[in-house]
Amino acid sequence: MNINKNIAVSDSGFVFNPTTGESYTVNPIGVEIIEMLKQEKSINEINQVLIGRYNADIVTIDKDVSDFINLLKLYSLIENQNAA
Repeated sequence: MNINKNIAVSDSGFVFNPTTGESYTVNPIGVEIIEMLKQEKSINEINQVLIGRYNADIVTIDKDVSDFINLLKLYSLIENQNAA
């Protein structure tokens, strides 16, 4: 799962999709997740990084990351990957 290559993300959390002209704002953890997606980290890798960085359990982190990724999909910020 990859974030669309043309998506621009600022350090302050401003997300811009030049294809659609739409923009969004995400919190600092959202920026971290997007940056890890750009690095092609798996969901499990992202969860482990966040667990190590924040005082939260795996169930909470996993749900929050999953919810955030579903929003990215909803707004077409994640590339569609077809099965081969």
